[in-house]
Amino acid sequence: MADSSDIPRIISVDDHVVEPPDLWQSRLPAKYLDRAPRVLRLKGRLGGGGTGGRSVGFTVTEDGQWCDVWHYDDLVTPFLMLSAAVGFEEVGFNLTTFDEIRPGAWKQAERLADMDANHVDAAVCFPNTIPRFCGQAFYEREDKELAGLCVQAYNDWMIDEWCAGAAAGKLIPLTMVQLWDPQLAAAEIRRCAGKGSHAITFPENPFPLGLPSIHDRSRHWDPVYRACEETDTVLCMHIGSSSRMPSTSPDAPFIVSSVLTFQNAMGSMVDYLFSGILTRFPRLTIAYAEGQVGWMPYILERADKLWEERSDNSFGTALPNPPSSYVAGRIYGCLFDDETGLKNRDVVGMSQICFETDYPHADSTFPESKAVLAKIATDAGLSGDELYALARGNAIRAFGLERFGITE
Repeated sequence: MADSSDIPRIISVDDHVVEPPDLWQSRLPAKYLDRAPRVLRLKGRLGGGGTGGRSVGFTVTEDGQWCDVWHYDDLVTPFLMLSAAVGFEEVGFNLTTFDEIRPGAWKQAERLADMDANHVDAAVCFPNTIPRFCGQAFYEREDKELAGLCVQAYNDWMIDEWCAGAAAGKLIPLTMVQLWDPQLAAAEIRRCAGKGSHAITFPENPFPLGLPSIHDRSRHWDPVYRACEETDTVLCMHIGSSSRMPSTSPDAPFIVSSVLTFQNAMGSMVDYLFSGILTRFPRLTIAYAEGQVGWMPYILERADKLWEERSDNSFGTALPNPPSSYVAGRIYGCLFDDETGLKNRDVVGMSQICFETDYPHADSTFPESKAVLAKIATDAGLSGDELYALARGNAIRAFGLERFGITE
């Protein structure tokens, strides 16, 4: 195993933050407070069918368990341990409260302390509970005026509070956009870039959400890509941000879906490679979260072979260059336990692989991220330079972290 003293301080490109209960209540106009996202502590149990488009149901009952429950217009969604699993002895679809979860999941000072204890220098944090991974909850609500205010309130909190003060240069802002209107989304990207955020969370595949696909002939999403390019903003896509997870059958156990999560990132990357977007926007940068990279070598091989044999014909692509040529400096993957991907790093591109700790989720390597990184680096035979690139160097380049004072 690599000498622990030689392990660089980690920059995690995929962590999460549990939104504090007062995030929207303290930022929105008074007329919206009885409909905006808010937390009620209730006794109940899972079941009874989800409300407001959320698949997790919650039934209020006096003989149930105390739970903090998010309410937002017609949406009712209970707080589950899976959203903040770090610190619980057993992880599952169990109810919880803000009092029970690890404070670092939602309090800045405690998060910084946990990062320091976990050998983490900086982290990019995705949304977690009520918004879901890219703000799907706001897109799904009928009142788009309120939804837009909720998006902006979240972004202001992310930039001005969560990533500010003692966290400046340690918690890296990641903001969301108004998915229902690409022009509004582009304006929000520019607004947030002006405030210091240069990364957005976006659906890995908009189509399952009922939105135009990235292959849409009207080029529906071009305003978003153009704004990202013009503001040097990274398009970040987390597995599950299409509100759909892969499985094999309706009765397959949850572990089947957990093993297959990479398929979401895989499908998204193939979409982007063959959509022509990376040709039209040559400075657009994409980052995949929690998708691992072990699948990439074969997918790139297969894509290149089909491009060479069947492009510019009925197979539906007219890319001017091989698909794999769009990866270097453009498409970043991340991993936490993917020795197979690291052993094939020359095919993936060592410069395109970042590391994540996934705090505070069930897959998190906290508090052993340093040891995990040392083990996978040793198992894959990484050199010192390759280890540095994985731990932090690639993240610095991908996210332009020099602007936050992180230069090496």
